[in-house]
Amino acid sequence: MRFTKMHGLENDYIYIEGPLASEAATSDLARAVSNRHTGIGADGLIVIESSSLADLKMTIYNADGSRAQMCGNGLRCVAKYALDRQLVSSKTMTIETDAGIRHVDCLRTNSMLFIVRVDMGLPILDADAMQVQADASPVVNYPMAFEGEEFSVTCVSMGNPHAVIFVPDLSAIPLNQLGPRIETAPMFKQRINVHFVQVESQGHLRMKTWERGSGVTQACGTGACAVCVAGVLTDRCGRTVRVTLPGGDLAVEWAADDHVYMEGPAVEIFTGDWPI
Repeated sequence: MRFTKMHGLENDYIYIEGPLASEAATSDLARAVSNRHTGIGADGLIVIESSSLADLKMTIYNADGSRAQMCGNGLRCVAKYALDRQLVSSKTMTIETDAGIRHVDCLRTNSMLFIVRVDMGLPILDADAMQVQADASPVVNYPMAFEGEEFSVTCVSMGNPHAVIFVPDLSAIPLNQLGPRIETAPMFKQRINVHFVQVESQGHLRMKTWERGSGVTQACGTGACAVCVAGVLTDRCGRTVRVTLPGGDLAVEWAADDHVYMEGPAVEIFTGDWPI
């Protein structure tokens, strides 16, 4: 099986053209290739195939084999993959995902720099739609206690659910300890992606991520979009922000049309063959 490894701000996935024989087989493959000791090593697996609704379809599997609805960094990489391999003829394309169809523009394309802008759609703030059990909707600055400390949580879905927590000092957060506890908290019926955020200014946010099904990752595109929305809802930032993640920066805008737009790089690392 031919594969390509790509990353968006070091959020790395294995990309294959599919589909495979079954959902179970793809889930097993995702776990195998994602393993950083016995596999290729990645945050998950993305399957690219034809679509009757859009130019292409992408299906995302986390490193633990679970299926994810959306991946912003993955979307950018799928656009680069498709354009490089002439699966599409235009730098503007539509990509079908489990969270709906997303519109993608490849802005700058050359051997050294590939920048992609994605219309991530409308943020979802309804608690029931996110399967978040809370006595408030939207869930904004909602008090929750973990590891003996209380946090204010804001929940936003960008097709997949996110819990955003603003803190004064990111370096003081034990992400490996708090991340899995919050991801699997009983109030989050589908589990949840967890982001801790430090405000640098109205136009600059810094964040760290624990991704549902993958653990600590270097970047999360949908998470950066959710962080922008949460920052606006809690009066911590403007509607256009630079979001700094461990893997680099994303430009995010919650625009006047209420859609969230994300702009960032896509990079191909290498290709190879996986025995299957």
